[in-house]
Amino acid sequence: MTELMEQAPAAGTAVPAAHAGVVGGAAGAAAGGTVVELTMQQALNRALADALAADDRTLVFGEDVGRLGGVFRVTDGLRRRFGARRVFDTPLAESAIVGMAVGLAMSGWRPIPELQFDGFAYPALDQIVNQLARMHYRSRGTLPMPVTLRVPSYGGIQAPEHHGESLEALFAHVPGLKVVSPSTPREGYRLLRQAVADPDPVVFMEPKSRYWDRESFDPAAEAEAAEAAATGPGSPYTLRIARRGRHATLVTWGAMVKRCLEVAELAAEDGVELEVVDLRWLSPLDAEGLAAAVRRTGRVVVVHEAPRRAGLGAEISALVMERCFDALRAPVARVTGYDVPTPAGPLEAHYLPDADRILLAVQAVLEG
Repeated sequence: MTELMEQAPAAGTAVPAAHAGVVGGAAGAAAGGTVVELTMQQALNRALADALAADDRTLVFGEDVGRLGGVFRVTDGLRRRFGARRVFDTPLAESAIVGMAVGLAMSGWRPIPELQFDGFAYPALDQIVNQLARMHYRSRGTLPMPVTLRVPSYGGIQAPEHHGESLEALFAHVPGLKVVSPSTPREGYRLLRQAVADPDPVVFMEPKSRYWDRESFDPAAEAEAAEAAATGPGSPYTLRIARRGRHATLVTWGAMVKRCLEVAELAAEDGVELEVVDLRWLSPLDAEGLAAAVRRTGRVVVVHEAPRRAGLGAEISALVMERCFDALRAPVARVTGYDVPTPAGPLEAHYLPDADRILLAVQAVLEG
């Protein structure tokens, strides 16, 4: 590792053309601006491969990401394509993984470390909060932290304890960290490319229950869109309107976007048109875009998997009240996880927001 820290390539150095493109499987047909159908797992794999190909300073590392290709195979084939110096396994020590990323970033590299599961982030909080988030500020701007911390997140796969946490409020609360969570394969590719290009540390929360969702898109076009968002005028940290509606607004992110779109389809059968807002960036929040969406309907339901108390939904509710009080026709409603530890196995289905709970909240704001 000392050798790596002493040999960071110059900025903008690219790997040979033979290494460019996508790694593995169905994604292999995606070269040359072609529209392809990819799962989110494949889209993230493509984004990592393209980031590694674009800049020789980019490194991917974590527990089992090299030889195994990651628990969810998001890094499958990257070690074989780019070599063990740029894609490598680490000990089972999350604090060391993040600490290593901080040191590498200080030495000119662009690390993309992975914490294997969301609950495994807790042992690394010292490094995340006290080092990763603060180093740029502490050094008065002389030490940028272009680190993208990938964290497979949320529930939905009935995993054991510590494998289905929703830590977005914790990360979003820390000054110096940016937090983003994709909801679809296209968003996964675009937002990961955007995160890797960001000069600040980004916590990239991947909804693991959506790894196998499929979508058709053009990765080359999405790479251009990510670059335009990062370098063009205006803020790159914008929300996405996943569905237009006029009666009420569902505000959500990550895995719950698909759930809210399903609810909107059910509501449409009764003539209720729900707008679904995918926040995407949880820190910084797109306050202006959120306010505009709220003003279109005047009724808001915030949906997230994390516990209700002090969850990100509380911050969103306060923001809506501060900016849109005159437009609200009912109090903001929240549909969340419960204030208990995230349950393991089949009990998870009783914990996560489901269609019935969301529809009841919609009914309440419509009648409010």
